[in-house]
Amino acid sequence: MPENVMSKTVTPFLREHIPTIYAPVGKPSGIIVNSARKDPNSKFCYRHRPDSKCRKAADESKMAVIQSSLETLPDADRQAITNVWSLFSAAPTKHRDLMLQGILTQCCFPQLSTVARELGEQLKIDFIAALPDELSLKVLSYLDCVSLCKAARVSRRWNTLSCDDIVWHRLCTQHINRKCTHCGWGLPKLEKKRLKEWRPQRLVDIRPSGVSATAPAPAPTSEPTAAPALPLTPATIVTSPGKRSACSDEEEENSKRACISGVGESAGQELARRYRPWKDVYRDRFKVGSNWKYGRCSVKIFRGQHTNGVTCLQFDDNILATGSYDSTIKLWDIEKGEVIRTLQGHTSGIRALQFDDRVLVSGSLDGTVKIWNWRTGRCLKTLDHQGGVVSVHMEGDLLASGSMDKTIKIFNFRTGVSWSLRGHTDWVNQVRLDTASNTLLSASDDCTVKMWDLDTCKVIKTYEGHVGQVQQVLPLPDDFEFEDEHGNEVDLATVASPRSNTPPPSASNDTTAVNEERAAYGPAFENDPTRQLPPRFMLTGSLDATMRLWDTATGKTLRPFFGHVEGIWALSGDTLRFVTGANDATVKIWEPKAGKCERTFTGHAGPVTCVGLSDARMASGGEDGEVRLYSFADSGSHVEERGTPS
Repeated sequence: MPENVMSKTVTPFLREHIPTIYAPVGKPSGIIVNSARKDPNSKFCYRHRPDSKCRKAADESKMAVIQSSLETLPDADRQAITNVWSLFSAAPTKHRDLMLQGILTQCCFPQLSTVARELGEQLKIDFIAALPDELSLKVLSYLDCVSLCKAARVSRRWNTLSCDDIVWHRLCTQHINRKCTHCGWGLPKLEKKRLKEWRPQRLVDIRPSGVSATAPAPAPTSEPTAAPALPLTPATIVTSPGKRSACSDEEEENSKRACISGVGESAGQELARRYRPWKDVYRDRFKVGSNWKYGRCSVKIFRGQHTNGVTCLQFDDNILATGSYDSTIKLWDIEKGEVIRTLQGHTSGIRALQFDDRVLVSGSLDGTVKIWNWRTGRCLKTLDHQGGVVSVHMEGDLLASGSMDKTIKIFNFRTGVSWSLRGHTDWVNQVRLDTASNTLLSASDDCTVKMWDLDTCKVIKTYEGHVGQVQQVLPLPDDFEFEDEHGNEVDLATVASPRSNTPPPSASNDTTAVNEERAAYGPAFENDPTRQLPPRFMLTGSLDATMRLWDTATGKTLRPFFGHVEGIWALSGDTLRFVTGANDATVKIWEPKAGKCERTFTGHAGPVTCVGLSDARMASGGEDGEVRLYSFADSGSHVEERGTPS
């Protein structure tokens, strides 16, 4: 382009628009409105603002390619191309749009392909860095743990946000002690041993000004009051129906650690000893949950001490208690695999036991229930039945026992009163107290399960459906959900909360459903709206080789579980899994929501008569006199995949 032509066309255009585009020293205007306060960057679009987080650094490699391509052209061509770039760069928005429309209408398909390819890269922005922290955390909170770990590797900014406590706290609430409705994963709760380690620290609520305000902080709490010396409320009953103590969730919540940011080195080190990031909490549980899913565990076998079959067991972090037909109870050191104490006093086989941190309760075929100080081995009290005692369950101030004499006895340690429940026509194989609703569930050889009202000593409901003797009954946790045969989640609690007196918000103006549910449990619940309802769901195991899931309000079987080829003797479970032991010498792990068998374990040389379950361990005892303890928290060469997946 001749210089005289360029001076008449290009130069005036640039002179007109460049001062407007590249303000801070903008073109003077005849109208001055708050010019002193006007943002000097207001002439830039949000992408090109110097202070914008969306602005990218120049692509060095691409600029080098453009420069090298430009240098291969003649000077006149380079001048013309540079003039085009200058005109477009100086043009206002409307002019740019018009220029682009004209250029695009002249492009052939190869040029359009180039435009499309370049647009894909140019439109990419770091939206996580550009958005406010609150919105970025909201976006990241919808990712799963794998995606979050990948996001943390993008940049330092992404790493900081991806590791924030807000994000990982949401993941923990979705997965810990429950199955996630999106991914199907469930993670175990904190072990009792680790709760004890953190409990002294949770009493100090330190939150200096430097701690991130977005991090969820542990709520202040007080220590629970001491329970009566005899008996203590069981703190960890692994064969229980997964019912949690009143303070367990609080301890779980408050044992977590808040994330630390922006504090000095010394303050940060001090807080690191008191607070634990939610990401670490999730990571530890994910390892255990993954081991459960794929059967990766170590096994320790306890044998050679009992002279007859093992009939019952329970364990905590360090102690394993076993009862046998040889009339003894043995306490084992789990770590060493050695017997540390033998409790002797019964004159016939031990069929049931339960212990907490002070006392152990045992039931024997000699017709007695004994309460022991298991730390010293001294028998504190003996309670009598007219027939052999087959089951015991202690909760709060109450102790229940089921007997071969077809009766259930209730002992109240606070008042010293005892009474009997009569209604079964055969042995009572299992009893389960629910002190919140003051009810009891019992399973019997008469092929029925009964729910009792402990206030009136009358049967609320009888559940029939098994064709063999019912050996086990297990009330399920309040937040239990299950899926129908099509895999769709079914939650009967949406009609009315099973363990709460308050109906859901959608039904706040219509109490019909709540009244119907209360009426299903009898006049005592219907006439007292403040009384807590019994557990809505229960699981039973029978010698007909099946388990059944029941709706306790309607009395209907929601789902039968098939898989064992002989009768089921033992049953345990929590919100994440059920474990059964049967006469076919196998132990099976079941998925609660869908009702599918996940894995089958073998190893016993006879029927499996008892099982136990905790967050990271599973135990089984059999008539071969052995107890097999599976640990899913271990790692190392001794850990291998065990069991047969279904």
